[in-house]
Amino acid sequence: MYAITIREPGDPDVLEWAEVPDPRPGPGEVLLEVAASAVNRADLLQRQGQYPPPPGASEILGLECSGTIAELGEGVTGWNVGDEVCALLSGGGYAEKAVVPAGQLLPVPGEIDLITAAALPEVACTVWANVLMHAKLTEGEVLLVHGGAGGIGTHAIQVGKALGATVAVTAGSPDRLESCRQLGADITINYKDQDFVEVLKKETGGANVILDNMGASYLGRNVDALQQDGRLVIIGMQGGVKGELNVGTLLGKRASVFAAGLRFRPLDQKAAIVADVRERLWPLVAEGLVKPIVGQVVPMAEAATAHRILEEGSVFGKVLLAAKS
Repeated sequence: MYAITIREPGDPDVLEWAEVPDPRPGPGEVLLEVAASAVNRADLLQRQGQYPPPPGASEILGLECSGTIAELGEGVTGWNVGDEVCALLSGGGYAEKAVVPAGQLLPVPGEIDLITAAALPEVACTVWANVLMHAKLTEGEVLLVHGGAGGIGTHAIQVGKALGATVAVTAGSPDRLESCRQLGADITINYKDQDFVEVLKKETGGANVILDNMGASYLGRNVDALQQDGRLVIIGMQGGVKGELNVGTLLGKRASVFAAGLRFRPLDQKAAIVADVRERLWPLVAEGLVKPIVGQVVPMAEAATAHRILEEGSVFGKVLLAAKS
C-alpha cells in the first residue's frame, strides 16, 4: 500500500507518499480500506519529532480515519466486511489501509458521506470525554471554548448548544467569530483585542466549564474566568507547558483543573469513550444537531499542503486527506 512517511523530522516538505508494507489485523482488530483521514495538531508535532506515537502504535501519522472494513481479526463480532465506519486511531490514518481495534470503530452516522465522516472521531471523542464525561456540562451552564474556529472548537460549540449550554468562544478574527456565531456560539471574543475574563464576567459571571487548547499561557486567566465550582479542562499546549497557578483562587472557587490527552489512554478507556459517544452523541449527529465542519479536503498524497494549511491557521473546521482523488 501507499502511505505518508516522514523522511526526517522537519517542515511539511519531509512528508512523502511512499510504498510501505500492508498492515495486518491481529486479534480484536479490523483492517480498513481508508477513504479519508484528518489533520490534527498532534500530527504537526509528530512530523517535527516532538510527539512520538505510543509504544506499539503505527509510526504513520493520522489519529482518525473513515473507510470500509476489509477484514476482521480473530474474535471480532458486531462488525462485517463491507461496513462503512470511522475510527479513532493511535496512528496510521495517513495511508490506504489501517488497522483499528474494534472497540474504536464507529458507524458512519446519519446521511454523512464516507469522506466527511473522517472529520468526526478525534473531535467527537475528545470533546465528549472531556466536556461531558469528565466536566459533566449540564443544561443552563456556561461553556467557554478556546480556539472556537478549529476542529475541536467547531464541534464543541455544537455539542454545547445541543445540550442546552450557553457557549462562549475565542478566535482571532471577525470572520472566524461570525462563523462561530453561525454554528450557535452565544458570546464571541476576539482574543487579539478583548480580555476573555472581563467579557465573560460581564456577560455571564464566568464559565462553568472551560475547554482549553492553550495550556500554560492561559492557566491563570482561565481560573480567573471560572465561576464557583467551575471546571477547567486542558487538552492542548499551544501556549506552552509551564505556567503559574494561584491555588488560593482555585480554593476560593472550589474549582478543578483537569488535563487529559486521548492518544495515550489504554485501549479499554478508549473503547469506553467510543461506546459512550456512539450511545449519546451519535444520535445528535444523525439528527443533524451536531455536524462535521470541513474547511478543506486535500489529496492524501499532498499531505504536506494540508499541514501548511493547518499551520497557517486560516481554515475553519477540519482539514481532511482523501485517500483517493
